[in-house]
Amino acid sequence: MTSLPFPHTEPRLSREEADARRAEASARIRAATGIDEILISNLVEGFYDKVRNDPLLGPVFAERVEDWGPHLDRMKQFWSSVALATGVYTGRPMPRHMNLPVDAAHFDRWLALFEETAEQLCTPLAARHFVTRARNIAESLELGVANRNGVLLGVGERYRRRD
Repeated sequence: MTSLPFPHTEPRLSREEADARRAEASARIRAATGIDEILISNLVEGFYDKVRNDPLLGPVFAERVEDWGPHLDRMKQFWSSVALATGVYTGRPMPRHMNLPVDAAHFDRWLALFEETAEQLCTPLAARHFVTRARNIAESLELGVANRNGVLLGVGERYRRRD
């Protein structure tokens, strides 16, 4: 067996150690940003209210989300994990988005609504914390959708559907 050029020599963390590190990281983020589950809930609820009424995004969601309660609960877990490093979300977002009929215009609109909601509900620092992560998520999902549709994007390129 060939050894790795940079072998991992530190012992793995126990589950308890990993949970403790996650809790410490989450506490640091909460203290620094003021983000908590109530703010996450308000952000998710406010954002998806806008999405449902949006002429571009609303129809995409309406065709796929029958019961908004579970979807919003899942999104609150997702944002808790993303913004606070809580680890409460264990899903896989990419497969759920790869087959959607969306492109750069949809991701741009999603980001605009998200940024608007974050700026309305959050302190500037908390809004920046959320929006930075939202931009990374949107970019990653757009790359995944493009790839699923046979398009390999270069640096700075955007995916445009050929409808």
